Amino acid sequence: MTTRPRLRLGRHLLPGLIAIAIFGVFAFVTLRAELGEAEGFPSEASVTADIGMALLNAPTTIPTEGFLVAFILIALVLDAALDGAVYMAGREHGGQLVTALRGKGDDP
Repeated sequence: MTTRPRLRLGRHLLPGLIAIAIFGVFAFVTLRAELGEAEGFPSEASVTADIGMALLNAPTTIPTEGFLVAFILIALVLDAALDGAVYMAGREHGGQLVTALRGKGDDP
């Protein structure tokens, strides 16, 4: 025979009530928000190409901000991370530097 579930009241009920209250606030704000008219892109514009051009501060058909400095900074950080990973992959074994990159003729 099955029994019906029982509601356990206690301290563990409070986080659930808080989550329901937060959901209610988010739902209220979302449903009451007034959104402006949707604006599309011109039919001759290629959004993907314009994103690439915006990264390099080249002229685009869609008004964009320039991202050249951010693009270069990200490239420098990724290059430094790659150089650091290659440097850390090498280790000393018996006073000699042993790298993770080996050729066929190298002895183990």
